[in-house]
Amino acid sequence: MFDADLIAELYAGCFRRLVVQLYAVTGDLNEAQEAVQEAFTRALAAPGRLTRLDNPEAWLRRVAVNVARSRHRRRRVLDGLLRRIGPPPAVADRSPEHLALLAALRGLPDGQRNALALHYLVDLPVEEVAATLGVSVGTVKSRMSRGRQTLAALLTDRDVTDSTSTGRISVRS
Repeated sequence: MFDADLIAELYAGCFRRLVVQLYAVTGDLNEAQEAVQEAFTRALAAPGRLTRLDNPEAWLRRVAVNVARSRHRRRRVLDGLLRRIGPPPAVADRSPEHLALLAALRGLPDGQRNALALHYLVDLPVEEVAATLGVSVGTVKSRMSRGRQTLAALLTDRDVTDSTSTGRISVRS
């Protein structure tokens, strides 16, 4: 049997059973599903390992339990750190204009969105945006230029839509 066939067969045959078992361990269905998913991901990374095992499901269970325990320990450490530093900062601007801008940004290609967000929302200089994204300064400037043009069109379209539905323009480009 091919390695991929074995993993597909294991997934079909024991995913639910493993999730139920991990749910009993973690007490959280989402956490159980993620731990089992991670175990299968690790099996996919080295599929030959499963073919040499007498009981691949037991290996998957052990990996999933270890993943759940590690995540629990990390979460406990993070919770302790968060309690020490105090309450989270205030939520970002929730104004209609800001929400419309964020929605329009989601409509941009990744490169343009990342460049614009890092420069204008995080307030990084163009050189630092380039270093963060691993591209040249010219690429960042090009992406920002194209992104601003696309944003202007997206926000102008929303202006027309907003003005017809509310009688006023709530977002300006």
